[in-house]
Amino acid sequence: MNATKTRLDGAAALKLLTGIKDLYVAKGKRVVHLDLSQENPDEATLTKLMLGPTGNLRAPTVRKGKSLVVGFNADVYQQVFG
Repeated sequence: MNATKTRLDGAAALKLLTGIKDLYVAKGKRVVHLDLSQENPDEATLTKLMLGPTGNLRAPTVRKGKSLVVGFNADVYQQVFG
């Protein structure tokens, strides 16, 4: 799914976390990594991380196996997809 063309709100974005172990959220040079198998953040925290200022899922958003990457950071992409 292309997050720049298909807009997802908070509830739809949270559904993307089903089966996800590692969530990486890149905002500029700052990267937040959550191990969802160990941590249990509330829905408000997760939606705040995953949604942009428009209230839609931030792009790019890419899933590989049990990892979900929201936003772009070259180092994270290398780590997850390299």
